[in-house]
Amino acid sequence: MEHSSEGAIGMPRTIHPASWSTTLILEEKLPYSFYISDQELLVPLETYLQKNKVSVEKVLSIVYQPQAVFRIRPVNRCSATIAGHTEAVLSVAFSPDGRHLASGSGDTTVRLWDLNTQTPMFTCTGHKNWVLCIAWSPDGKHLVSGSKAGELQCWDPHSGKPSGNPLVGHKKWITGISWEPVHLNAPCRRFVSASKDGDARIWDVSLRKCVICLTGHTLAITCVKWGGDGVIYTGSQDCTIKVWETSQGKLIRELKGHGHWVNSLALSTEYVLRTGAFDHTGKTYSSPEEMKKVALERYNKMKGNGPERLVSGSDDFTMFLWEPAVSKHPKTRLTGHQQLVNHVYFSPDGQWVASASFDRSVKLWNGVTGKFVAAFRGHVGPVYQISWSADSRLLLSGSKDSTLKVWDIRTLKLKQDLPGHADEVYAVDWSPDGEKVASGGKDRMLKLWLG
Repeated sequence: MEHSSEGAIGMPRTIHPASWSTTLILEEKLPYSFYISDQELLVPLETYLQKNKVSVEKVLSIVYQPQAVFRIRPVNRCSATIAGHTEAVLSVAFSPDGRHLASGSGDTTVRLWDLNTQTPMFTCTGHKNWVLCIAWSPDGKHLVSGSKAGELQCWDPHSGKPSGNPLVGHKKWITGISWEPVHLNAPCRRFVSASKDGDARIWDVSLRKCVICLTGHTLAITCVKWGGDGVIYTGSQDCTIKVWETSQGKLIRELKGHGHWVNSLALSTEYVLRTGAFDHTGKTYSSPEEMKKVALERYNKMKGNGPERLVSGSDDFTMFLWEPAVSKHPKTRLTGHQQLVNHVYFSPDGQWVASASFDRSVKLWNGVTGKFVAAFRGHVGPVYQISWSADSRLLLSGSKDSTLKVWDIRTLKLKQDLPGHADEVYAVDWSPDGEKVASGGKDRMLKLWLG
């Protein structure tokens, strides 16, 4: 159900059902979705009132939110199965503009793929052990990979060549990489890495060295995020999440509550932090300053008036929703999974949180209140990773059961079943421009999926 409306975005407006048709002034062409008690209104209001036995004399609070003006086509076919890796594909990531794709593998290489011809472009060699994680800088100029041997390597995506020697310092394997947002610093120079050795390190790619070491966790760091406000969040097996400032590496805040390992962190602003100045229009930029300005506008628009929100998923089967800038106490606890929560992810518009678990389900939650919305069941093995479409309407999941599944957030049903992998699917990513999906797994194949 889509109407246009005036007023502050996402604010509840009290509308008397009897005056429904006259209250909404059809002026702009921006589509809105309407919610009653966190449930999207997908039928005419009259039908909703009758079905829920609501008196027409009653005053209802209806919340409305602007939807993405563009729509992503759901992926429904495998357009390419690309061989090349000789061991399992452990990570896949599209560049911020969606034009390039990188993958990291147990064969110790990073590969860059040409999405037009769907063939390998470069094989980046130099790691001595499995490539566990990869991350593009939000300006698209750098790609960093981290290995099981604990070294990091920066690559030039246009040549596939390493930018200098490996960055060494970590004593155990790399568990996460996150870049400083481009609206804080352009061109992108700094990223943070997390390791099983319990430290996080901030690196400067132009200086080619570690500039700050964040120490304080007593066990392995499992995940790291560089937030839009300039702080770094680290989640650890010591059950805590720590918040660090980035000029000297001081600990600002400690978020406690989980009873077991913290496995995954997600930020409400993650999509705009990842894509920087790039959006679905494909616009390019002539200077870092212009990029920084546009990225800042996108970030501020996304963030709105509220603080940046953080969600954490744990081995204790629960999740917490935090507003770290406001309080060290969680806003709410999200319970319902029957096994460890493996991956959490905010939708690009920040309105939803999705969680993947070893209980074979994907769950959907309200991203502002933390209220449970739906459980998506269909996988017959643990769900390893999830990814959102750029318009926040579709959710992708990859599982040990060798399938990918696409879920529809509006109908809360399975939209597409995507079999094709011969073994466990370890990594999935939906391109930021919404055009493609990439997946990789134990069968050593990289698959591209199109709508």
